[in-house]
Amino acid sequence: MKNTQMQKATKTIATLAAGFALASTSFSAFSADKLVIESWRAEDTKIWSDIIIPAFNKSNPDIEVVFAPVPTSSYDSALNAKLKAGTAGDLITCRPFDVSLSLYNKGNLTSLNDLPGLASFSDVARSAWITDDGKNTFCLPMASVIHGYIYNKEIFKELKLEVPKTESDFFKVLATIKSESRYTPLVMGTADQWEAATMGYQNFGPNYWKGEQGRKNVISGQEKLSDSQYVKTFEHLAKWAPYMGRSYQSQKYSDSQNLFTLGRGAIYPAGSWEINGFNAQADFEFGAFYPPVPEGQDTCYISDHTDIAMGLNANSKNKKSAKVFLNWMASSEFAELYSNQLPGFFSLSKHAIDLKDPVAQEFLSWRGQCKQTIRNSYQILSRGEPNLENVLWNTSVGVLNGTMTPKEAADKTQASLVNWYKPQQ
Repeated sequence: MKNTQMQKATKTIATLAAGFALASTSFSAFSADKLVIESWRAEDTKIWSDIIIPAFNKSNPDIEVVFAPVPTSSYDSALNAKLKAGTAGDLITCRPFDVSLSLYNKGNLTSLNDLPGLASFSDVARSAWITDDGKNTFCLPMASVIHGYIYNKEIFKELKLEVPKTESDFFKVLATIKSESRYTPLVMGTADQWEAATMGYQNFGPNYWKGEQGRKNVISGQEKLSDSQYVKTFEHLAKWAPYMGRSYQSQKYSDSQNLFTLGRGAIYPAGSWEINGFNAQADFEFGAFYPPVPEGQDTCYISDHTDIAMGLNANSKNKKSAKVFLNWMASSEFAELYSNQLPGFFSLSKHAIDLKDPVAQEFLSWRGQCKQTIRNSYQILSRGEPNLENVLWNTSVGVLNGTMTPKEAADKTQASLVNWYKPQQ
């Protein structure tokens, strides 16, 4: 009797042990398919958790994905600390250009050249996440912001104005608004400096330097930032000053946003990132138009600026599952989901998508009408001292405030490159 009981007890223990072993094996298998995303965009948590990740799990139920953001201000330091300690997530949200390039050069990010999904992205889309020699792409492009002009449709209707297509039309519209109404024609200030370059110089400037052609020619040294096309860019910018309203020199970015959403200004030099905020704050209908072209020019150019991407942690233990997720992020399904959830942030893939927000759809439609480029100071050219991006802030403000001529501004930007950049020396 005792032997029988002992046999049963032994069998029970063996069964439990096998069960625990199986459970442990299953847990390990499950853990191997858990992906953690590092990000600075905590405001997007609900979108990822409630919409994007569940959509991925419909076709990939065995891969758990966790969106784990940290505050924007501490992202870079926190990420570097985690990477050093070996505790960073599997997928790394990538900032554009040198910050992410540095992570790749340090061995923290994996080349994605073998990822099939990369075929869905153009050279311009990948330009913020490639090595200087163009041989390796280390982050999958996610989204860009597009530059243009947002306008108050009610004011345009009241003054019987048409959306301008050429620069002469643009300045005629501004002159009409100034002479025939109480509205500020062009809502922008120079107190915070960066808007003058970002929403001014970099907005319409590609029409003069022919987008990617000019941008790459400056990098190679074939063109100078003091050449006539860059002087003309500053000359165009100087013509804005009479239409920017009273005391624009002391007007900050937030002041401009408030002036426009309160209906006190007609045209706002913009980035598409404004759409969500304007939707929430403006009680009037607004639209958008791309930068009007110089007279006699048929081709238009837009700054479709690379903003955010996703990379693969070189030390991830879940690379196979991570690549499944990255390939899904290259799909039209992700492109449409992401772009609709964040109006004004546009998927960089080649997929044709439909957006529910009419102003976002208007911005996006310009890709089919104009040639795309990125801000010309962001790739390679702002690595030295003085920093070209900061110099463009200073010179653009100087031109708008009348303290610098267009020629002086162009010469100063060129001198900033000659100071350190060998192809321009």
